[in-house]
Amino acid sequence: MGNMIKVGMADFNICQSPDAITTLGLGSCVGVTLYDSVRKIAGLAHIMLPDSTLVKNNSNIAKFADTGIDACIDMMVKAGASRQSLTAKIAGGAQMFAFGSNNDMLRIGERNVEATKKKLKELGIRILVEDTGANYGRTIEFYPETGALLIKAVGKEIKTV
Repeated sequence: MGNMIKVGMADFNICQSPDAITTLGLGSCVGVTLYDSVRKIAGLAHIMLPDSTLVKNNSNIAKFADTGIDACIDMMVKAGASRQSLTAKIAGGAQMFAFGSNNDMLRIGERNVEATKKKLKELGIRILVEDTGANYGRTIEFYPETGALLIKAVGKEIKTV
């Protein structure tokens, strides 16, 4: 069994089998796992916000769907992953507060999911699994050895997808 690499909020990292990679407490944030199954290299981006172009003086590229996914893929490719063979599994994007409102700030989870999907589509990366929305937080673990994504949520069965 390898090490468990932790990814913080608005951050990303990569790992290679036998290591695994995790991020805790995805509320409205989206966890994007990217995977090269041939080389068993995985990347995980913890996306907080949908779009970097709406923010001035933005120094943290990892925070946003549009820039964080690119940066994570670049790191994977440097480690030997093939851009052409990447697939994705995504989780998170919950609506953590029940306001009956369409206020965009309150729809942040939904917008993060939309932005993530749009970016992956632009890059031609297929989403194999999606566990998004609802009103609860998730912790995810990804195992490059098998390509399994473990999704844990308080009071729910652990899901492996």
